[in-house]
Amino acid sequence: QVRLVESGGGLVQAGGSLRLSCAASGSIGSGNGMGWYRRAPGKQRELVASITSGGYTNYADSVKGRFTISRDIAKNTVYLQMNSLKPEDTAAYYCYAAVGVVYWGQGTQVTVSS
Repeated sequence: QVRLVESGGGLVQAGGSLRLSCAASGSIGSGNGMGWYRRAPGKQRELVASITSGGYTNYADSVKGRFTISRDIAKNTVYLQMNSLKPEDTAAYYCYAAVGVVYWGQGTQVTVSS
């Protein structure tokens, strides 16, 4: 059984930064992908960023140049560094790990005030 535990969300002013972490317990092996989705009230779920075990990254256009995803394979942890935050980044952020099946974290709230 894989469990994903997120941390690092909170309230920040526009222009500020936050760093989200997602630690996976249990074996997720190699050759997997991890990343972050977000869901804002009244909006569809959006893929924010993803990273493969080989380090290939992908970002939503809305966060390119501001967010950086990284991972520590030895620690089974993925990070999302969020800089220059905007009010429109306000959402619940969910970590996932794709290892044949997709596991999800419980979500962490990010609120950006204007």
